[in-house]
Amino acid sequence: MSAPTIPDFLLFLLLHLCLFHTKTLRVQALTSPTDISALKSFKASIKPSSIPPSSCLASWNFTTDPCTVPHRTSFTCGLTCNPDSTRVIQLVLDPAGYSGTLTPLISQLSQLTYLDLSDNSFFGPIPSSISSLSNLQTLSLRSNSFSGSVPVSFASLKSLDSLDLSHNSLTGFLPNSFNSLSNLRRLDLSYNKLTGSLPKLPPNLLELALKHNSLSGYLSNSSFDGLTQLEVVELSENSFTGTLQPWFFLLPSLQQVDLANNSFTRVEVWKPAGGNSNLVAVDLGFNGINGYLPVNFASYPVLASLTLRYNRIRGKIPLEYSKNKFLRRLYLDGNFLIGKPPAEFFAGGTSVSGSLGYNCLQGCPASSQLCVPSQKPNAMCKHAYGHHGDEKPRS
Repeated sequence: MSAPTIPDFLLFLLLHLCLFHTKTLRVQALTSPTDISALKSFKASIKPSSIPPSSCLASWNFTTDPCTVPHRTSFTCGLTCNPDSTRVIQLVLDPAGYSGTLTPLISQLSQLTYLDLSDNSFFGPIPSSISSLSNLQTLSLRSNSFSGSVPVSFASLKSLDSLDLSHNSLTGFLPNSFNSLSNLRRLDLSYNKLTGSLPKLPPNLLELALKHNSLSGYLSNSSFDGLTQLEVVELSENSFTGTLQPWFFLLPSLQQVDLANNSFTRVEVWKPAGGNSNLVAVDLGFNGINGYLPVNFASYPVLASLTLRYNRIRGKIPLEYSKNKFLRRLYLDGNFLIGKPPAEFFAGGTSVSGSLGYNCLQGCPASSQLCVPSQKPNAMCKHAYGHHGDEKPRS
């Protein structure tokens, strides 16, 4: 008599139950209790009335383990855990309008590499305890209402690659110790209330943005010393003064410069060494720049956009500007330029756009968009050149 056999369908069922049990054991690794405590404190610091029902934070139900997968109803977004589901490595909130303070206990998420709370309504100081997050690579608190100073202790974030604290209400000076952030590539502190001068900058920066603050003083070579990889400099809408010296435009990787709406009084430009430069766009508009147009800008081989509008620049437009075939946008309006503009600007097939208007030019064709708005009144031009016998405004 043969032994009884298990029906095929039962065998199939048992096998699938075993597989399911194995998978369940694998995915139910528990999140570190320290991380759970930090997450609870983080959520508790946010006003419950500012948490929309469909938001990420609304799904943070701590009756469920935060790192357990799959996330069907709890912790559906906002967190990323490491592969073994034991530690939180990313905290990225949705822009849901969350309002509250950032708890100092955020530092207990010691494996965090990415912290992004952008486009919400967090307020109060940025906790200096963040500086203990030694693995942090990206920190973005953009577009909130944080106040107080930038923590000096941030200088210890040695792994930090990107720091964005723009569009807040931060005050005080830029920390002198920031130059020790050797891995920092992108720094954006625009649209705050920062004061003081520019300190020595991190050595491996690619992008620097400090627009719309109250920074002042000269741009010193010592601040930019060794920044061989710097490509973008955005310092517009501050109170920087003095002469913009020739070393600045010779930074070896420089591509885009925006220094508009400051109080610079002069600009000096040297030709790039060997005729090589990556400089594409320069905006020096709305300063107090005196003197003549720097002819050496025409020697920058790929310069496509040059703006020096609404300064106090005198003299003629260098003919060399019209010879640079890469130059596509030229804004020189609102100065005291004289003489006739280069005829090449108005030749058929020219691709130069911009404005030469509101100067003291002769023969700027009214039919050309380059000559809009119209030139200054004669009386204004004569007054500007009244004490300069070697120059004459248009007659």
